[in-house]
Amino acid sequence: MIAPLGEKPVIVQGDRTILLHVDHPLYEPARDAICRFAELESAPEHVHCFRVTALSLWNAAALGLTPSDVKIDLGRYSRYRLPENLLREIDEIMSRYGKLALVRGPVEGELALQTEDELLATEIERFPSAARFLIGRVGPTRFRLREVDRGELKWALTRLGYPVEDRAGFRPSPHFPIRLRDPERFRVRDYQRDAARHFLGGGAEHMGHGVIVLPCGAGKTIVGLAVMAELSQPTLILATSTAAVHQWIAEIRDKSEVPPDQVGEYTGARKRIRPITVATYHVLSHRHREDPKDFPHIRRLSEEPWGLVIYDEVHLLPAPLFRFTAAIQGTRRLGLTATLVREDGREDDVFSLIGPKRYDLPWRQLEDRRFIAEAHCREIRIALPDPARLEYVQADLRAQFRIAAENPRKIPIIDEIIGFHEGESTLVIGQYLRQLREIATRLDAPLLTGETAPGERERLYDRFRSGAFPVLVVSRVANFAIDLPQASVAIQVSGTFGSRQEEAQRLGRILRPKDRPSFFYTIVTRDTVEQDYAWKRQRFLTEQGYHYDVEDRETAREPRRTPEA
Repeated sequence: MIAPLGEKPVIVQGDRTILLHVDHPLYEPARDAICRFAELESAPEHVHCFRVTALSLWNAAALGLTPSDVKIDLGRYSRYRLPENLLREIDEIMSRYGKLALVRGPVEGELALQTEDELLATEIERFPSAARFLIGRVGPTRFRLREVDRGELKWALTRLGYPVEDRAGFRPSPHFPIRLRDPERFRVRDYQRDAARHFLGGGAEHMGHGVIVLPCGAGKTIVGLAVMAELSQPTLILATSTAAVHQWIAEIRDKSEVPPDQVGEYTGARKRIRPITVATYHVLSHRHREDPKDFPHIRRLSEEPWGLVIYDEVHLLPAPLFRFTAAIQGTRRLGLTATLVREDGREDDVFSLIGPKRYDLPWRQLEDRRFIAEAHCREIRIALPDPARLEYVQADLRAQFRIAAENPRKIPIIDEIIGFHEGESTLVIGQYLRQLREIATRLDAPLLTGETAPGERERLYDRFRSGAFPVLVVSRVANFAIDLPQASVAIQVSGTFGSRQEEAQRLGRILRPKDRPSFFYTIVTRDTVEQDYAWKRQRFLTEQGYHYDVEDRETAREPRRTPEA
């Protein structure tokens, strides 16, 4: 039931769920307030469901929110009296952040875990997963531990529900001058500067670890450069691909005065360590052939005196890198991402080992300020042909998804959309190579996949940017960290099941600011598992304020230029 306009838009329930009426005039300010301390769980047409979690409240506390702030926001928009049990839980959960702190110990190579709660100290001793890192109790509320166990202890205590505020600071690192270009040539935007300032904490010794959340196209790389310039220390940057590595290097050379020979590339093709080194996650995750437990490149890079490690697309941090990150807690760590969502549910690992969320700016706020493109999202639903429908009903779940994703009726829809947006730079994005090859052949367009050599990839990206061809067909390799500012249309023909990360990243490919709106189409097979997964994929963008206009080809025939048209 849609809320009457005179009533408040939110219903807060005792099970930590928050129901928000989408059609209410106060929807947007209520959503922006709730997103600071709750996570979107489902987004049906008229009512969005958020959930307050321990992690969402700890991130809120790290951003400076108090329990009173959370309760005031809930009370401002709640139609009914707030449940007493939830109010108590907000107090109790948020009070845990900062109750345990890591500080420097009096002995070189040791730290101290301290609390003001003697009962909590005794309780921690009884947790084997945490107690094994403690080497002695100093008084009733203080423990000794080896500095090398700093990350593992934080990870264990977060899993137990006791987040640690890390105030131990960082080991000294050599000075390496990093200066940005003259403001007349390059200017850091106000929100980018704010993000860097929040990460560094105004110079506080224990600040300098955590995650910055900004939309694709909002210039997360510039935030990284601003932090690098402020610290002026040797920096290791970890990126998702060789192409992303090259983009970082190009940005460093273009926007800073760092000599080119002081920037190194550490990838499968080239391994040069310099004061600023940009590496791929893939090469660091490489295991020794004879010893699967040995990661030689992690070992090699761990020997360097980094003052800062930047994790681009930190939500994709692969498992081997968690161990590396646990071992370098004496180094400042900056995570950059458009979404903290991880499909494996390991967001708490990012929280404990990289740090809490330090800055978050909703997509729509930047769109309103024209820092990213205005975007219209449309889902087009089509039916399976009868022969494929018979095959579909007899298949298992994975095969059903592929049958629906490769629906041949999608190809005429692609033709139609491209014709409608004739002359606009268009990406056709998909999951399955057979399908993409067929589309590329039909469109007479270049195809870029994981099999495309890095040099050829960059050549195709450059030619697309220059307008040499209007359509580029791409696989999942284009999901991340690829700067294609001219692209204004994206057509998603298939994806990775219900990945919200991927949905956000693919929309991000067309959000670079430009003087015209962008259009994001998803073609989905009606009444199949693909339609179910499409709904899950859209959750993150719905949380950010985007609306999907749904066109069912039973009743509609032409794509429209805006959802309102």
